[in-house]
Amino acid sequence: MRPARTNRTQVRFGRVFSCARLIQSFGQATRPFYWDANILHKLKIYQTIYFKFQNDYFWTMISKENLEQFSYLFDETIIDDISNVAQLKTFKKNDIIIDIGQELTHIPLLTEGNIKVLREDNDGHELLLYVLETGDTCAMSLTCCMAKSVSKIRAIADEDASVIMIPISYMTKWFNSNESWRNFILQSYQVRFDEMLETIDTLAFMKMDERLFKYLSDQVKLSASTNLEITHQEIAEDLHTSRVVISRLLKQLEKENKIELGRNKISVLEF
Repeated sequence: MRPARTNRTQVRFGRVFSCARLIQSFGQATRPFYWDANILHKLKIYQTIYFKFQNDYFWTMISKENLEQFSYLFDETIIDDISNVAQLKTFKKNDIIIDIGQELTHIPLLTEGNIKVLREDNDGHELLLYVLETGDTCAMSLTCCMAKSVSKIRAIADEDASVIMIPISYMTKWFNSNESWRNFILQSYQVRFDEMLETIDTLAFMKMDERLFKYLSDQVKLSASTNLEITHQEIAEDLHTSRVVISRLLKQLEKENKIELGRNKISVLEF
């Protein structure tokens, strides 16, 4: 377990421990929870149970008023159907919305906030693939739902977020019967595909300092603010590099008068 990822690790472990206590309180735990050589395996088991418990119990019903912002995407039929079958879920910043290896039962539709979609290697290092904004859905999760496979990505709330969760059983049904939903799904695939190509181009053809400045510029556009509350470690995780490298390059950008550094804050002067 890597100590550098304190925030996300605390969030994930907090969920796991809460789940463990809940299970024990219902008398369903077969043994106490101890720290030992099999800790990671046990955490994964409890995490899986937590997500199942979370999916079954922590939901808020959604009204048609919550869907008005999607009237330009969907026709009235789909708006009515979503309000009847979908549920609204809220997440705090750094909450894990979808995790690697998680069985997907719902399609996410973002109504507020931003969500980072990341890939993780065997050593636990993450790479930012793309960022979802209001009105977006995750094409990677759509693919997993259609293939009935577990998630290959991790989706984390980049800020407080609200997500409409649509049961996957309706995805294919609406795709075959409703043009507005079909267009939305196909367009989502195209947009995410273009963003994936951009990520590949960035990795293949841009130097790290160029990648860093592009990342900061993209964050400005996403947050609609030139003042970014972000740590060097968080940037390093998103760009799949070390904090030392990011700190050195940020100092270089500051000398070039492109940014101004503060404590856990970066002001972008040029983008």
